[in-house]
Amino acid sequence: MHIHLTDQPIDVAAVLASVQDEGAGAVNTFIGTVRNQSTGRRVVRLDYEAYDAMAVHQMRRVAEQAREKWPMLRQVAVTHRKGRLAIGDVAVVVAVSTPHRADSFAACQFIIDTIKQVVPIWKKEEYEDGSVWVAAHP
Repeated sequence: MHIHLTDQPIDVAAVLASVQDEGAGAVNTFIGTVRNQSTGRRVVRLDYEAYDAMAVHQMRRVAEQAREKWPMLRQVAVTHRKGRLAIGDVAVVVAVSTPHRADSFAACQFIIDTIKQVVPIWKKEEYEDGSVWVAAHP
């Protein structure tokens, strides 16, 4: 299990490499990027803040829950970025490997959806005319 919170750009290839497993026939990823609009407003950048120790603990717990739900899960990696991010930057990467694709898709979706619900990471959207803290939920 590879769980990281970082203030540096995420190396997507390294996250993918960390879930490679000879017993896996499927690798699934979710890559969350900073988009240029939200709720009809033009976003110029995002700021993420986290309660670091608790965020890492909760991300690890979510990965463990995924292992319980999908016992065939071979490898799990989650890396979330914090700090100031520009449009197009990678904010989060979730990668999983499993023997078969159905479990891979399901586990990856479960992990990102649950992280957005329970991990103490907060997002501030910066607009041309102000900013607002928003829930990290879709």
